[in-house]
Amino acid sequence: MTQTATRIGTGTAVRAQDLHRAYGHGNAAVRALRGVSVDLSPGTFTAVMGPAGSGRTTLLHCLAGLDRPTRGSVRWGGTEVTRLPVRRLAELRRDRVGFVSRAFNLMPAMTVGQHLALPGLPGPDRVREVLGRVGLAGYERHRPGQLTGDQQQRVAIARALVARPAVLFADEPAGALGPAAGREIAALLRAGADREGQTCVLVTDDPVAAACADRVLLLADGLVADELHRPAAARIGERLGVLGG
Repeated sequence: MTQTATRIGTGTAVRAQDLHRAYGHGNAAVRALRGVSVDLSPGTFTAVMGPAGSGRTTLLHCLAGLDRPTRGSVRWGGTEVTRLPVRRLAELRRDRVGFVSRAFNLMPAMTVGQHLALPGLPGPDRVREVLGRVGLAGYERHRPGQLTGDQQQRVAIARALVARPAVLFADEPAGALGPAAGREIAALLRAGADREGQTCVLVTDDPVAAACADRVLLLADGLVADELHRPAAARIGERLGVLGG
């Protein structure tokens, strides 16, 4: 029987209320978020989009506990993480949250299997299962230098999936790999939500990838400008065009 992701709680997996994030001070301050509130339900897939400078990556980092808002709160289930001490937040993030960035962050001397089988993580059966899901079955003994860029990003995704995090955040994970890779990654996140009940959040600029999501949040100037539910890629592209994305 397929195991499900470790639950953060019931009802709402992640809740952000009135998030503000400013960088700098005084007249020189940049207000990246200007009062964003959002609820993420367990087992759902949300795409976050918007033009450059819209605040989409800042929102993702605040939701994932990688950045602290200037004002407002973030809850993972019943736990408010906004003001937790750094060490406690790091422990919770390790146990409950997966994060995939544009950088692969792989160690050249470690094999694919070693990247996934870190201390405290599941055993070899789970490693093989997850590698199969990301299209890398049989690659356990390969090192990063033997892989293409697309394959290295798949290792990074597998590393984020292997511990069954309740929430998986992905910040433009395809990076410079191109739209085809980005759409395959979006399909993997869709499968994680459907198969293991993970709550997935993807920042992307590709309407086709975003169309895999249950919901698309469109940001502009640090605010949620629109919210689309199971939209077609053409509809997403149309709304992005209006916002200048």
